[in-house]
Amino acid sequence: MAAAGCQTMHPTTSADTTGSVGLASSLPVGAPNDGEPRRELDAAGALYRANAGNPDAAIRYAAALRAIGERAQASAVLEQASIKHPSNKAVLGAYGRALADAGNYAQAFEILGRAHTPDQPDWRLLSVQGAVLDQMGRHEEARRYYASALKLAPENPAVLSNLGLSYALAKDLKQAETILRRAAARPDAEGRVRQNLALVVGLQGRYQEAEEIARADLPPEAAAANVAYLREMLSGKSDWKKLGRTSAVAAASSGS
Repeated sequence: MAAAGCQTMHPTTSADTTGSVGLASSLPVGAPNDGEPRRELDAAGALYRANAGNPDAAIRYAAALRAIGERAQASAVLEQASIKHPSNKAVLGAYGRALADAGNYAQAFEILGRAHTPDQPDWRLLSVQGAVLDQMGRHEEARRYYASALKLAPENPAVLSNLGLSYALAKDLKQAETILRRAAARPDAEGRVRQNLALVVGLQGRYQEAEEIARADLPPEAAAANVAYLREMLSGKSDWKKLGRTSAVAAASSGS
């Protein structure tokens, strides 16, 4: 469940080490610190303006833009960087993530394919590609990318989280829960993995259990609010399409 300013509930798949393309940005983990992203934006923007041709400056500036929700501008910055540096795999990887974040899935998939090669695959990018395929409804194909990523990064909780949410998107909630529990049990699992598990448990109507899982990372009132939102969504009063909309490749923005 990714940080958000309002109490909305969306799943968070991981396009990277901590995850987040796929279903969308999931439950909020609390009120964000608005000052920090703005300070980084100012610093990164100044560096970019002084070094507009520097690929690292472009990547940092785009990441700062994405952190405040300026997805189109982030994509534009990286598009220009990719034109200037067409062989720079770091630029291409960041550009592909930004495109996915903005919902341009077909283009994102094509760019991500150029950011690494079959003889030198990057498990993070394989996971992003899988998440993008999930957004396009190509779930079985997506799982092949997750499987390839897991061969390179066995039992990585971020990739497992994406895999679990792939099954959730396909409405196989039992399998989704099994995989997300596996991910959440990893000592290196981040809070968003557990929040995704809480979401899938809640989607099966086990609201109390979902709230208990959510409380591991959320204040009690936030966990309760998220479960209340889920109840409303399942009652048909909210838009189910939110579950299939991508929000942000939060962790992928840095490429770490």
